[in-house]
Amino acid sequence: MVAWRGGGHFMVVDGASSHVAKDLVIPENIRLHRLPSYSPELNPQEHLWDEIREKEFPNRVFSDLAGVVRTLQTGLPRLAADKERLRSICAWPWIVSLILNAN
Repeated sequence: MVAWRGGGHFMVVDGASSHVAKDLVIPENIRLHRLPSYSPELNPQEHLWDEIREKEFPNRVFSDLAGVVRTLQTGLPRLAADKERLRSICAWPWIVSLILNAN
């Protein structure tokens, strides 16, 4: 997520190795806001994956990776089409305020 605030852009990132790599080039007009370590509860994408696992993969065993891919290909568009469900999972006050302040 990138937002404009107080004269500059900032991006919220988690502790993924690609976000902390020494060779990561960060433009001068971007500031990184790192989430605390081991805090998936603060990262909305973690909640999206929980929702997908719960709704699309409950009690399922796949014989191959193609079955997993097919399930994602039907489940992800279904989730994306349900705007209210997405909002309830991801539209946390701090995220909404970032977006509103960005405009």
